[in-house]
Amino acid sequence: MAITAEPHPTTFMNITDQPAPADPGPLGLAGFALTTFLLSADNAGWTHGTSAWLGYAFAYGGLVQLLAGMWEFRNRNVFGATAFSTYGGFWIGLALYVELVAPSAKNATQVGNDLGWILLAFLIFNSYMLLCSLFVNKAVFGVFLVLELTELILVIGNFSTTTGIVKFGGVVGVITAVVAWYASAAGVMNGTTKRIVLPVGTPLLAPVTQL
Repeated sequence: MAITAEPHPTTFMNITDQPAPADPGPLGLAGFALTTFLLSADNAGWTHGTSAWLGYAFAYGGLVQLLAGMWEFRNRNVFGATAFSTYGGFWIGLALYVELVAPSAKNATQVGNDLGWILLAFLIFNSYMLLCSLFVNKAVFGVFLVLELTELILVIGNFSTTTGIVKFGGVVGVITAVVAWYASAAGVMNGTTKRIVLPVGTPLLAPVTQL
């Protein structure tokens, strides 16, 4: 009769017993920043090539940011998981819309109307995430604040099909990307050096009670 050894007690470890993964926040912010920068530069009328942002909406702002959101679930960070996963889906969905749906539009007004509704939906989402960011830190709050302004301006610009407003929204979008890049750089720099090199600030509001 064959003798089988019993599994060692450490063979099957609970996920809570494993070392915590690296912070995925800086990666998610970087993916969001770069794709926002490319699209916003296009909206502002600064670029004169093709739609360079599309590929990165699928790969970096979309897939990579979505993966960062999944890792935030592992970190039990509901704010980061919700933000990164949602905006990862936003970029993938926007790229699919531009590639598969927009070409069938009869005119630019239809596309503007579609984009207006899409951005309005994400403006609603961003509004309560902006409130939640008050409990994170000033850098993250800054990202959601300028993103709120960007989405609001683009909603107005797309519904009214006013090129000047859309271009202004692109400029504010570039500012959003810069703020997100700063928050990402702070996460990488501070996490690597184990000290505060780039400050992100304290939360603007502290939770009253613990769940």
